[in-house]
Amino acid sequence: MNQPSGVRPDPGLTLLDLYEQALPQVYGYLLARCRQRAVAEDLTAEVFLAAMDSCRRGKVTEVSTSWLIGVARHKLVDHWRRAERERRGLRVLGGLVREAEDPWDERLDALLARDVLAALSAQHRCVLTLRYLDGLPVPEVASCLGRTVQATEALLVRARGAFRAHYREGDR
Repeated sequence: MNQPSGVRPDPGLTLLDLYEQALPQVYGYLLARCRQRAVAEDLTAEVFLAAMDSCRRGKVTEVSTSWLIGVARHKLVDHWRRAERERRGLRVLGGLVREAEDPWDERLDALLARDVLAALSAQHRCVLTLRYLDGLPVPEVASCLGRTVQATEALLVRARGAFRAHYREGDR
């Protein structure tokens, strides 16, 4: 159907058209970072619901796969924040949640690095993921986290230090 010039297509309809193509990319992005299928599936659903909500409210003018990945990034950050709050609550109650260790961690640096990243606080994991895995510049990381650039740089310094310390412990 031809649209008159100067009329933008409905972002909601564009999202529906894009869904089939973008779904594997959004899911793959999330799965690579959280490494849990159920969590990645839930977050993927949240991404598309949030995207549709933004389209309905008229908050978005152009829908693309990269925009959806940005939404996914925010949903992942929100998930890590919720998980950290829950973990803190369990510590207060006296319970300590530990994940099973993989026996191959000592031999495979990539697995060790992922496990170390998973063991860090949500803030540290989040800032390192956005900066080094997603390759965002510090100002964009700051924007995603709702922090100043200087506060984000300081957080990166602390997160790298925590990562190094945990990595060295796991490498023994």
